[in-house]
This record gives sequence, C-alpha cells and structure tokens, in this order.
Amino acid sequence: MAIPRKIQALIDRLNEELDRTEQQAIEGLNLVRPALFLFPDNAILMQFFATINNVIFAVEIYRRRIQVTGDTLSAMNVDFSEIQEAGEELATILGLVLEAKIRVERIISSLENLS
Repeated sequence: MAIPRKIQALIDRLNEELDRTEQQAIEGLNLVRPALFLFPDNAILMQFFATINNVIFAVEIYRRRIQVTGDTLSAMNVDFSEIQEAGEELATILGLVLEAKIRVERIISSLENLS
C-alpha cells in the first residue's frame, strides 16, 4: 500500500525539521565545547552540553521511529485506524522535534550572547 499523501507530507516535514535540528545542535556543540573547556565546572555550560547531546540522541530515535512508521504504512492490509494512529504519532513527534529545536536555538542564543 502506498503511504497516504498527507502522511508522506508529514514524514517529509519531520525529516526536514530533524535535519535542521541536528545541524543546529552540532552548531551548539561547537559553541559550548570551547566555553566548557575554559570553565569545566560551570553548571550551566554542562547543562547546555547535556541538553544538546540529548537532542542529538533524540533526533536519531525519531528518525528510526519515522522509518518504522513509514515501513508499517507501506505494508499490505493497513486499515484506517492504523493510518490514523500513525498520523497521530508522527504529529506528536513533530511537536517534540519543534520543542527540541527551540531549546537548541535558545542555548545557541545564550552562548552567542556570552561572546
């Protein structure tokens, strides 16, 4: 069965957001590492570092969940309730990704204001 257009559009958007979020997280790590090297006991910098690493980890988990959902929807004999459930799960993931992206943007902004 082909993945419904709306679900495929959601998957595409999610993949784009995940890519952007991952790029921003890498940028954040590149900003926080030198500061953390200079101030290794700074609790805020450690928190920034941990949060960014958690976001990178979450991005990988979400990518796998999206892949599994897409594979499930591509299988034969998928009924409407499974499609609806997949759409709801993908929409939830999108919300979580957007929240993570905002957290990373705030951390980057804070780090940029330090210099």
